Amino acid sequence: MAQENAFALYEQFGKINSIDPEYYAQYDVKRGLRNADGTGVIAGVTNISDVHGYVLRDGNKCPEEGILRYRGYDIYDLTGDPSPERRYNFEEVVYLLLMGDLPTEAQLADFIAQLDAKRELPDGFTASMIMKETPLDVMNLLARSILMLYASDEDAEDRTPEHEIKTAMMLISRLPRIMVLSHHAQRAKYHDESMVMHRFIKGQTTAETILSMLRLDRSFTAEEARMLDIMLCLHAEHGGGNNSTFTCRVLSSSDTDAYSAYAGSLGSLKGWKHGGANHQVLAMQKDIKESIGNWESDDEVADYLAKLVNKQAFDKSGLVYGMGHAVYTKSDPRAIVCKRFAESLATGTEYEAEFNLLRSVERLAPEVILREKGTSKDMCANIDMYSGFVYSMMGIPENLLTPLFACSRMAGWAAHRFEEIVSGKRIIRPAYKPTQIEQRAYLPIESR
Repeated sequence: MAQENAFALYEQFGKINSIDPEYYAQYDVKRGLRNADGTGVIAGVTNISDVHGYVLRDGNKCPEEGILRYRGYDIYDLTGDPSPERRYNFEEVVYLLLMGDLPTEAQLADFIAQLDAKRELPDGFTASMIMKETPLDVMNLLARSILMLYASDEDAEDRTPEHEIKTAMMLISRLPRIMVLSHHAQRAKYHDESMVMHRFIKGQTTAETILSMLRLDRSFTAEEARMLDIMLCLHAEHGGGNNSTFTCRVLSSSDTDAYSAYAGSLGSLKGWKHGGANHQVLAMQKDIKESIGNWESDDEVADYLAKLVNKQAFDKSGLVYGMGHAVYTKSDPRAIVCKRFAESLATGTEYEAEFNLLRSVERLAPEVILREKGTSKDMCANIDMYSGFVYSMMGIPENLLTPLFACSRMAGWAAHRFEEIVSGKRIIRPAYKPTQIEQRAYLPIESR
């Protein structure tokens, strides 16, 4: 009987939790905090970054080339030096986001030294938190690790600026190391691989530390370190409205501790509609490569894209993953930078044909969507179109794509937490309209 009742509850899950869509229109509810034209509901102001992809003219959304600025500095300028020796951009970007301005050479050197000095984990942390009861997903382990680092902080409930900055820098420094250690522990537990865990090497940048700890022989090229550094820069911050950053601001507005706020952000970023979307992009690209005979044929690529759009291929969602963005319309500057470096790494290698295929998908998808659906809205490739490809060229496992995103975005989360603490001043508390207007008569249990 108990099993039958439980099964009945499962069957009723959709019915119990469904709301008539008419209510959303009746009360002009901004579902997903989006206006009817897809623009975001303004929930705050920020000095940290500018994510720009359109303007509103006479109430109409007009597409524009994408702009991404950190503290007023254009992402193209922050990542513009192409020399392999220039491998400190991420640390410079972190300094900019936290401190509000670009550092001098002396300030940057001191900042890097401080990050380097904070990489060491508490005694026994790897054995007790990473190797014991290792979960299937590295993101969950990262969130758990952040919450447990709270226990080793005697001042964890301190809200002073000094402690907030110290905590943020500690997590920015340690998360990449925890990520790689978690990956090795996961591979050993679930894939019967040998567990090889390297120590970090003092003096290495964040990108170098990740590559050095990840690879069994610890070797990497200057170009690879530079590319990973650029990827960290591109993912470091993206405005206050993205789901994980908004989560951080919501939690911070409640006056919770830093560790709880950042762990919550990690949970948000894991979501398949947010940071975890890169897995869908890679899966789709794999299907494209297996389904198209001649990668150089525009006709074959377009035919496959038409099947995607018409829900006849891959997951039959009708979506071309890696295309389109909530803000960017004509171009995603992160995708442009990523694509530029991807091309430089792929040219003349076994990956060149795959890169050209992705470029064809980017070029042809808007034409196919217009032809098949009659939708002519501006649509550009987002960073996920090329990010997974870049990571695969570097031999970085797919299960680390979202965790790498998290390690980078810690800087943006911290900057927004600081701003919320200083300037927000009010708990974020939007309203939900109840649809059950009339009071229902209560019946004793024997009468139901």
